[in-house]
Amino acid sequence: MPIQPVIMQIIPELSAGGAEQGCIDVAAALVQNGAQAIVVSHGGSRIHELDRVGAVHINLPVHSKNPLTIAANIKKLRKIIHRYNVHIVHARSRAPAWSAYYACKKTNAHFMTTCHAPYNVQGETKRLYNSVMTKGQRVIAISAHVAHDIQKNYRIDPDVIRLVHRGIALEKFHPSAVTPERLVKLSNEWRVPDGANIIMLPGRLTRWKGHHVLIEAIEKLGRDDVFCVLIGSDQGRTKYREELEQTITEKNLGGKVRIVDHCNDMPSAYMLSTVAISASTDPEGFGRVPVEAQALGRPIIATDHGGARETVLPGETGWLVPPGDSGALASALNEVMALNPHQRAVLGTRGMAHVAANFTREIMTGKTLDVYAELLNQRIEAAQKRAQSFHS
Repeated sequence: MPIQPVIMQIIPELSAGGAEQGCIDVAAALVQNGAQAIVVSHGGSRIHELDRVGAVHINLPVHSKNPLTIAANIKKLRKIIHRYNVHIVHARSRAPAWSAYYACKKTNAHFMTTCHAPYNVQGETKRLYNSVMTKGQRVIAISAHVAHDIQKNYRIDPDVIRLVHRGIALEKFHPSAVTPERLVKLSNEWRVPDGANIIMLPGRLTRWKGHHVLIEAIEKLGRDDVFCVLIGSDQGRTKYREELEQTITEKNLGGKVRIVDHCNDMPSAYMLSTVAISASTDPEGFGRVPVEAQALGRPIIATDHGGARETVLPGETGWLVPPGDSGALASALNEVMALNPHQRAVLGTRGMAHVAANFTREIMTGKTLDVYAELLNQRIEAAQKRAQSFHS
C-alpha cells in the first residue's frame, strides 16, 4: 500500500491576498488527490476555508521577523515534521522560510519555496535575508519576470526553478456567475451616474499602485461620461489617501473619481466596469487584476512591465502602456471607449479564452502538485538506492 504524501505549507497569515489564495487552493488539491495537507500560519480570517477542504491548520508565530522568534520556530516546526512524518515543507514567505529551512535539516523532509515577487536587493543584509527563498530543492516562480529576477540577483541553479503562474477560479470569475441583482446592488452602493463609462482600478492604497497616474489620465481625458472607482483599503496609509483625495479635489474631479475602501464582490465590480486598470509604477510579480478582468471579458489596461507582460496580449485582450505615463493611459482609455459592441465582444471572448488556457486554479495547482511529485520521486529513488546498498 503506497504511503500517503504529507505536504506542509508555511505562510505568515491566512488573510486576503494572492499568496494566501494559492496556499488554500493547493491544500484543497492535495486533499482531493489523497495527500495530507498541513498549513502552518499565525492564523487569520481564512482558516475556516482550510477546515472546509479537509486540511490541517497549525498556529505558530511564523509571521514574525524577530530573530529570536524565528529561532524558536525552528524547533517547533521540526517537531511537527517528525509528528506528522512530513515529506515536503513548502515555504511561501521569507521569515517563515528561514525557520523551515533549518527545521528540515536533520529530517527527511524536502524544503522548497515559492517566490511571489521580485525582492529588494539594496544592501547585503537584505540580500542575505531574501536569499532563503532561493535555497529550496525546488523554487517556484509565479512569473517569468520573477524567475529572471532571482536568477539575476542570486546564485541559483536555473534547473531548480519551476514556473507556475497564479491561477483563478473560473466558476467565480465568469460572466455567467454574476447575477443582475448583484450588479444593481453594487451600482447603488457606488452611486454610479446613469450611462457613465466606469473605469476601475482595484488595489490597496499604496503609491506604487499608480492611483495618481490614473487620476492625471482622467483629467487629461476631459470627458464628462466617465466615472472612476479606486477600490482598496489604505491599510493605515492615511496620509496617502488624504493626498489622493486632495488631488481629486484640486483637479475638480470630485464627481468623476471615488475611493471605495473595500469591495466584497469583485466579480460584480469587474462586470460593472467599462475597463479595468492596473497602473502599477513598479513591476508586479504577477498581478491578478489583468487576469481577473480578462476572465470576465473586460478590457484591461496595464503597465508594460513585470507579470502583466505575460498575462495581457496587447491588441488582442488589452493594452500595455509605459509605467507612470498618464498621457499614454488617457490615450488607451479613449481607445477602449471608442470600441463598438462587436469589438468589445471579440476582445472579451479572446480574454476569457486566454485565461482559461493559461491561468486557471486547476492549471496552477496541477503544476504545483507536479513539483511535489518530483521531490517525492527523488525520495523514493533515494530509498531504493539505500535498500540496494544494504542488500549488496
